Amino acid sequence: MAATITHSGPAKEASKRATAPAWLRRWSAALIAVALLGGAYLVVAQVSGDRGIAPTASSADVEVRGIEVDIRADSGEEARQEAWKRAQRLAWQKLDGPPVSDSQLSGMVSSIVIQRERIGPKRYVATLGVVFDRQRAARYLGGATQGRSSAPMMLIPVTVRAGTYTTFEMRNPWQRAWAEFNPGTSRIDYVRPTGAGGDSLLLTYGQTGRRSRAWWSSTLDQYGAADVLIPIATLDHQFPGGPVNGTFTARYGPDNRVLESFELDADSPASLPDMLTQAVERMDAIYQRALEDGKLRPDPTLRVGGSGEIDPALQRLIEIGRAIRARDAAAAEGATVATGEPGAEQTTPPPAAAVVRSFVVQFASPDAATFDGALSGVRGTPGVRGVAVTSTAMGGTSVMSVSYGGSIDELAAALRARGFNVTQGANALAISR
Repeated sequence: MAATITHSGPAKEASKRATAPAWLRRWSAALIAVALLGGAYLVVAQVSGDRGIAPTASSADVEVRGIEVDIRADSGEEARQEAWKRAQRLAWQKLDGPPVSDSQLSGMVSSIVIQRERIGPKRYVATLGVVFDRQRAARYLGGATQGRSSAPMMLIPVTVRAGTYTTFEMRNPWQRAWAEFNPGTSRIDYVRPTGAGGDSLLLTYGQTGRRSRAWWSSTLDQYGAADVLIPIATLDHQFPGGPVNGTFTARYGPDNRVLESFELDADSPASLPDMLTQAVERMDAIYQRALEDGKLRPDPTLRVGGSGEIDPALQRLIEIGRAIRARDAAAAEGATVATGEPGAEQTTPPPAAAVVRSFVVQFASPDAATFDGALSGVRGTPGVRGVAVTSTAMGGTSVMSVSYGGSIDELAAALRARGFNVTQGANALAISR
């Protein structure tokens, strides 16, 4: 007798799914693809768009901006030529330059920057900037053209509007004012990020409030800077199209210390760029005064063991420790010689020099505390000569390059002794707690 097979339970449901209409399966696949593309778009959107403003004036030449001229002549072209000559003379006076002829002055000018201009049939009204060639002007200006003497300082301009704190998340007038600033005559060596790419994710306002030295050291190393400057512009619009009040605060360092604060006013949004240009120049003067007073020095806690200066108290402790180790070594050597045979000289062969190699170490970094703990733990591992973060991914897996005096097997064993879970690969390790 033939047996009859019936589907029931999970098997029956699987059969129903297998026989779903083809159009339903195609729509499901299309919806999944759209969802994946949407997720990828959100990731790309975090670092794309009109965010970056590259510094437009980054040469070592001497630039004087904000020269206002109003010249009348027989034609607009003649008025402009005469206005440019007058602007050169006014800019030279602002630099306190010695008396020179017009031909000498023209030979030192490398370019004229037009900030605003209006040309009429017989009149020329403009706001100009004059750029002097440093090599040609140095013989006349003397000390005014001395080279920068500060350490490289990374600049993070912060804009505050309506309670919103912005750095590089979107283009803003304060960021543009610093991009257009020419530090040719400044003693501050500014490192100005453009704000493009990952800058908008890494250099946020939240970063300025961090106190982690390991985090700051890793960030500064990526930009070749020794410390950080944080100029903050708080802009208060009285009403749409009306006056703008600006409060500017000069801060510096990983502890976000305050140097000075001042206020400026603009009659209207059209006058805002001029106010911000003036604010940048005053900020630069504040930072230069702080440098002269000895305040604007790289924080030694960012470069302990590196090229930076060490706190005198910490240096004293290091010297005491070295003296104690030297005394113990001398006592041990004396004991060894005393226990040897008379007339026989006891010598200990020097240990073979360890070969320092560089290994890639991946580590989970779900938060800043774990990031700092991993760096501190690896740095404190015996045999480790240096640690450099090559990739930072908060909430994911970061990467560091570790210089170690030994083999990768020895490094893995040393990290396990420090309490890490170690997975070993080809010339690379993955660690976690």
